[in-house]
Amino acid sequence: MISKTFSIKGMHCASCASVIEMTLKKIEGVVSIQANYGTETAKISFDEKKISLENISKKIEPLGYYIVVPVTENLSDVGRLTKKEKLAELKSMRFLVFTALPLAAVAFFIMGWDILTAFNVVSKMPILWYEFFHHLLVVMATYTLFVVGKPYLLGMYRFFRYGKANMDTLIGIGTSVAFIYSFLITALEEPLRQYVNVDHTYYDVTIVVIAFITLGKYLEARAKLKTGDAIEKLLNLQAKTALIIRNGKEQEIPVNEVVHKDVIVIKPGGRIPVDGLIIDGNSFIDESMITGEPMPKEKKVGDTVIAGTINTTGTFAFSATKVGSETLLAHIIKMVQEAQGSKAPIQALADKISSVFVPIVLVISFISLLAWLIIGTRYFGFAQALSFGLTSFVGVLVIACPCALGLATPTAIIVGVGKGAREGILIKDAATLQKLHKVTTIVMDKTGTITRGKPELVSIKRCVDLDDQKIISILAGLEKKSEHPIAHAVLEYAKLKNIEPEVVKNFEIMKGRGLRGIIGDTEYFAGNVKLIFDLNITFDIKSIESETLHGKTPIMLATKKEIIGVVMVADAIKPESVLAIKNLHSLGIKTIMLTGDDKNTANSIAKQVGIDQVIAQVLPEDKLKKIKELQSSGNVVAMVGDGVNDAPALAQADVGIAMGTGTDVAIETAGITILYGDISKIVKAIKLSRITMRGIKQNLFWAFFYNIVGIPLAAGLFFPLFGWLLNPVFAGMAMALSSVSVIGNSLRIKVKKI
Repeated sequence: MISKTFSIKGMHCASCASVIEMTLKKIEGVVSIQANYGTETAKISFDEKKISLENISKKIEPLGYYIVVPVTENLSDVGRLTKKEKLAELKSMRFLVFTALPLAAVAFFIMGWDILTAFNVVSKMPILWYEFFHHLLVVMATYTLFVVGKPYLLGMYRFFRYGKANMDTLIGIGTSVAFIYSFLITALEEPLRQYVNVDHTYYDVTIVVIAFITLGKYLEARAKLKTGDAIEKLLNLQAKTALIIRNGKEQEIPVNEVVHKDVIVIKPGGRIPVDGLIIDGNSFIDESMITGEPMPKEKKVGDTVIAGTINTTGTFAFSATKVGSETLLAHIIKMVQEAQGSKAPIQALADKISSVFVPIVLVISFISLLAWLIIGTRYFGFAQALSFGLTSFVGVLVIACPCALGLATPTAIIVGVGKGAREGILIKDAATLQKLHKVTTIVMDKTGTITRGKPELVSIKRCVDLDDQKIISILAGLEKKSEHPIAHAVLEYAKLKNIEPEVVKNFEIMKGRGLRGIIGDTEYFAGNVKLIFDLNITFDIKSIESETLHGKTPIMLATKKEIIGVVMVADAIKPESVLAIKNLHSLGIKTIMLTGDDKNTANSIAKQVGIDQVIAQVLPEDKLKKIKELQSSGNVVAMVGDGVNDAPALAQADVGIAMGTGTDVAIETAGITILYGDISKIVKAIKLSRITMRGIKQNLFWAFFYNIVGIPLAAGLFFPLFGWLLNPVFAGMAMALSSVSVIGNSLRIKVKKI
């Protein structure tokens, strides 16, 4: 089974997506198909044993569409190829627009003169001018229809040949009818004079409508290209080459030739080509593209480096651990592409309407023509009724384009998901982005989410006349030989404060109690309270009781005679946690901590950060039950976690949010991944969801409003009441502007502050 997102060429409107879906769903071997007009892609799941991608493409090629079959798995190559193709299409469209617009200007000039003459603003056009333009319009309309309007004629042909209609069908039928009617009048002027008004032709309608719609499609394509900026920027982060060491020599190779365990040299200013581990040297690396943090991060031997990040200072070498599509950057690009191509549930209504929209519009247009001919002839005579009928027929076909409806949701999703990626918020699909704005309760794991997830030295208490630096120096000397997690906390603190550990002799691990060793001529001990009691040293346990109740672990440093000092180690709260919880409350969201830790520690942490409710000492299955309880009470729940034990709860929650510092299982289960585990980005994700949904609703409202008002106006429904009848030229302008305005509104999401 293969399930991938592919580019589809030839998609011009929402009904195109419906045609593709309906056609491919009937093919044996195709399990599911989800076409997206906004991204011009389709997510296809198919059984490669029953049908190939090439054969799937052949099924839709007669309808004017085809699947772009990738010749490489390199994300950068695929992305740049797509961009290159779109730019080539844009260039071709620009040529057609620039040739059609001058013709439209001439047609508009003639049309304007006729209108002004009707209202006695200007006198009739001189006969010489009239004859010149009368013959020129035929040539201009012929070029416009058969060259610039070729896609619309093909749309009309495919409708009659295969019964599949889209926006091009509507425009093709409308402009062709206007042209054929006008051409018959021109060719048979005298024989037809007694039946119709031979002084009025519709060449100008054919010219101007096609010109405006082509201009609209050009502006739409250009605007849609901007909505995909996030992917383009991510692709540009990929290095093209890598400087590797092979056979003892440095050589530069294309990045797609790098293999696992290759040793890569990175010099100052260089972009890291693949993920790996530093094996020699150190530096400061700009990881802002992943973390969003502007300050470069110090990296040393044993630290990981990520593809796409930039080395700012020193030279170092690292071993490649993830290459090609395995890298974090490739994973981000793929995730963003998948999310931008997915459909939000809110789009379902627009899709249903689009699937039946074109046939309904065709019926309405013919009904309006017949109504004018049957009813209008009684009041205006056949010639005038036919003129009004043709105006309504063409007007309905032109104005009733479902483009704005089809673009309303996907363009906002594309921009919203892209903006999230730039902020370090990876959204798996559009449905998740939609659900997030309705969240009422956020449930959080403690370790790795609110806290750092690793022990840190948080306080030092002196018991003799010895400064903090000396206490840490002795303690670090003892802990240096230990593998206990608490030892790492002491050594990290010593390194941070530039304190050199003392040299220890006769080191010994006292199982279950602590450590001992000799420094100089003195024997030192480091360990828990049990060790101190075993040494028969008097110690008031109540002096540290309140801190231990708050989840802190004491390390006692002593000699055989006395306690020198006590350091406290705890899982420290992330600096951003307090403000993040406060901001969640300001959004009206309830916060709950759900942890397997003991109640005292959990309550202490919750009090410090401002969590509303604490549920402690729970097993993984209890976390799942609690999420279900909250949901059954009517809450829309988001679960935030980072461990394997959080995966069931993440899957059950309405929205699962994984910390990017967590396990792969948690990240795969969740709908949203917060890179580098910055909890404050959850607030940004919710704000982004709300802004995006607001943009979608605005787009859908105006798209529906446009069609609800436009179609009756073009059909002539308001003519008996107000004398209003929409000229097809203005219908074409309105249609073009509606699509561009929807995209413009979606692009506003880019500049919104979150």
